Amino acid sequence: MQKLSLLAENPEQTLTADLCDEYEDAQVVTGPFINYGNRRACIGRVEVIMTQDDNSLVSATLKESGDDRILIVDNAGSTRCAMVGGDLARAAHRNGWQGIIVNGAIRDVVELQDVPISIFALAACPRKSAKRGLGVRGEPIDLAGTPVQRGDIAAADPDGLIIIGALVFNET
Repeated sequence: MQKLSLLAENPEQTLTADLCDEYEDAQVVTGPFINYGNRRACIGRVEVIMTQDDNSLVSATLKESGDDRILIVDNAGSTRCAMVGGDLARAAHRNGWQGIIVNGAIRDVVELQDVPISIFALAACPRKSAKRGLGVRGEPIDLAGTPVQRGDIAAADPDGLIIIGALVFNET
């Protein structure tokens, strides 16, 4: 955990390009992910949620201790409603999450700019999500064509978003 802890403490110094150079097996996630948060970069172990226009599980998860992890929400690229807004972003920061990556939309763009975590998403949408209790946590997902599972390493910055398999990432 030493290497990841050091990188997480100084994510502004961590570039996805450098990690891609170091880890040939790093997967570059395609897509126009935009950072809406106040921090330019993030790196951490991944927690994953798959849902469909319902942020019930996202809300419950971000209210738990983040332990410097990154939550990846796979909403199948849907931008019909937002998975994260200002209240959840502030909860994520308070609870120690490094960042949030949404394969879908967020909202409250102006509020998110003041929250000191990274929040990457495809787009913004002012509509809130449904609260039907849908979603699955901890199961492998396909993030824009890239396989991701709980415990993998995600890193994101202005250069892009990458995933490094948990078994590949060298902690020393």
